[in-house]
Amino acid sequence: LTITSNYVWRGMTQTSNSPAVQGGIDLGYKGFYLGTWGSNIEFGPTYEASLEADFYAGYANEIADIGFDLGIIQYAYPHDSDALNFEEAYIGLSKDFGGFGVNGKYSFGLNDATDYWELGGSVKLPMEFGLAAAYGDYEDLGTNYIISLSKEIAKFELSVAYTDFSADAGSAADEDNIVVSISTSF
Repeated sequence: LTITSNYVWRGMTQTSNSPAVQGGIDLGYKGFYLGTWGSNIEFGPTYEASLEADFYAGYANEIADIGFDLGIIQYAYPHDSDALNFEEAYIGLSKDFGGFGVNGKYSFGLNDATDYWELGGSVKLPMEFGLAAAYGDYEDLGTNYIISLSKEIAKFELSVAYTDFSADAGSAADEDNIVVSISTSF
């Protein structure tokens, strides 16, 4: 469960710079997983959708201490045109070096959806803080990066992040955002 000051995805606000409440449910068995995730959204007066509902399934494991994740996800926007809905297949790789980790992910857009790739890293800091950064490229839309600082307090994680989106010519508007979030899981 997450409460955030702004739902930013791949560098772009999904709530018109307004707060969001997000949550999901995951089931897993021997590396296989199935889940759903949702958030309130606000795309502006042209769109009727007020909810994003994602459905995903995949398999995650490790080979020679390198993590991998293969899956498929559907992004659905009830109460609006089916034209907003899209699917992606993805592959992710990760490596933990003990206090420092690197990861990469490639999402293949299905049925004419665009592809997206992202590379990132994270490091554990003193006093149980975490610092993470990532850079991504959304085909024909633009590039984005995020830098975040997080801290776990009891069963909660607090984070503050700076995000930036640089649009390809004519595809969307450039954006930069500061996002504050609190999340927990149970």
